[in-house]
Formats: sequence, structure tokens, C-alpha cells
Amino acid sequence: MDIKLFLAVFGTIFLAEVGDKTQLATLLYASKTPSSLATIFFAASAALIVACAVGVLAGGLVAQYVNPRWLQWAAGAGFIAIGIVTLVRA
Repeated sequence: MDIKLFLAVFGTIFLAEVGDKTQLATLLYASKTPSSLATIFFAASAALIVACAVGVLAGGLVAQYVNPRWLQWAAGAGFIAIGIVTLVRA
């Protein structure tokens, strides 16, 4: 296992997920049913694992047909566009 890659992916995904709607939804479920925290934790974890698996599989498939450099540019442009739209609407 490439530990540098692991840490880079972990750090990026962790920072992206902190405070996002997934974490807020999990918080709301936990506040409504505090007696089932383990169930909520495992269900939310399973959902994130499946969502990430879909992303990894889709990325691997797309990378077979599209140059990964182009994907980086497209992702970067997409994030910049979302940021601009967010700032304009604010």
C-alpha cells in the first residue's frame, strides 16, 4: 500500500466531508434516536463506502477512455465553476 497516497486521499476526503450534508444528516439521525448510535454509524459508514466504491469504479472505467490529465482539468474547472456560482448567489 502506498502510504503517501493513502494519507493524501484520506486527508482530502475527510476535509471535504467535514460539515457537509452527509455529516449533518447523520447528526440529525443520531439526535433523533440516540439509543441506536451504533446502527446509525454503521449505516452511514456503509453508505459512504458504497458511494466511494462507485466513484473508484467509475474513475477507473473513465480513465481507460479519457486521459487522466483531462479529468483533473475538468474536475478543477468544475470546482471553480461551483465556487463562482456560490459566490455570485451569496
